[in-house]
Amino acid sequence: MNDRGNDPRHGGADDGRAENRPDRPAGAGGGATSSEQPARAGAGEAPAGGAAPSRAGEPARAGTTRPQDDSDPPAEPPRAGGTPSAPTTLAEIARRAGVSVSTVSKVLHGRSDVAAATRARVQRLLERHGYPARPRAAPTALAAGGLVDVVLNDIEGSWAAGLLSGAEETLAAAGLGMVVTATHSGGGGSARRWLDSLATRPTRGAVLVVPELTEDEHADLRALGIPYALVSPAQEPEPGVPWVGATNWPGAFAATRHLTGLGHRRIAVISGPPRRLASRARVDGYRSALEEAGLAFDPALVRYGDFTHEPAFRHALDLLRLPDRPTAVFAGSDQQALSTYRAAATLGLRVPQDLSVVGFDDLPFADWVTPRLTTVRTPLPEMAAVATRMVLWLIAGQRPASTRVEVASTLVVRESSAPPRPAG
Repeated sequence: MNDRGNDPRHGGADDGRAENRPDRPAGAGGGATSSEQPARAGAGEAPAGGAAPSRAGEPARAGTTRPQDDSDPPAEPPRAGGTPSAPTTLAEIARRAGVSVSTVSKVLHGRSDVAAATRARVQRLLERHGYPARPRAAPTALAAGGLVDVVLNDIEGSWAAGLLSGAEETLAAAGLGMVVTATHSGGGGSARRWLDSLATRPTRGAVLVVPELTEDEHADLRALGIPYALVSPAQEPEPGVPWVGATNWPGAFAATRHLTGLGHRRIAVISGPPRRLASRARVDGYRSALEEAGLAFDPALVRYGDFTHEPAFRHALDLLRLPDRPTAVFAGSDQQALSTYRAAATLGLRVPQDLSVVGFDDLPFADWVTPRLTTVRTPLPEMAAVATRMVLWLIAGQRPASTRVEVASTLVVRESSAPPRPAG
């Protein structure tokens, strides 16, 4: 819906009507401009105190909805235990009540700045759909206690584990607990339920490892007043939204330069989805290293997958069956590198005698496979820790030292890369 940005800044109780106000809801992270350059790791340390800087105003999304009352068709009653049979989103409740999502959140958490009639109308709809109202303290100071949400597409595997460990350690040191949510990003209702879940519990902030966060989801987070930071977003967020990534271009450049330094001249790359910032940066780094070595960029040696096993396996088979096959493959993830191992074995090729392979991430298994994988280390725990410290700054009412941080990646040379075999 369009009536976000409801904030009674000028006194009096919130009557729930959406207005076009020049307002930046809490948690937007404001202050950065498009000219700001990404900071390196170390920016975003937990705040030491001091007053929060003022922020420039930003137009909130505005609009109107048709006010509705209790003459609307009644929703199906909730099942035992207060859980509705078919989950209704807060956006739908806001639409039925003729108010903003922000107003619904205020009622849900017992805020006092809502007009009595509006509160009663929203409360009836919340109860009808099984949402219990619970008081929630406003996160205006970094006092110990409370919860911060960490939201990921998937919580399985070493990649997620590395991120969770960094977030948990940082929150524990600040006296906060962690709630973990997996979005299972297959689309459908699950893409919205995680956001509604944040709104129904007393979260103080959120670390979002959700690459495909939509504009509506950004707007809803701001309307709900939830401070948040992003990890490895698919696209560069709008100015002012805090985010953390890896140094993808330098990492890919180092990996490819390592292979050219070994004497390889036919080097393929298997990357992730081309719409992802990380994917494009890694291919750009690869291409720049080829140019530095005086090698022509060959589009026939470039493949885009999704950083997982099966597409990478198919791409690797395709590349290794070329008449003039590559002698080395730079994979955009360690999973893609393992799929390249498998494709090489399927075709009777040995790593590294017949094919050198370099990965990206340095997940724990990279040091246990045979041969041990040469890869680019992405410091996942540190990335999550930096993003979590950004959220702690915002909870304390302060701007992070930088809203754009790239944590340095490093090349780890092991056994999967070697000089190419002499021709003939």
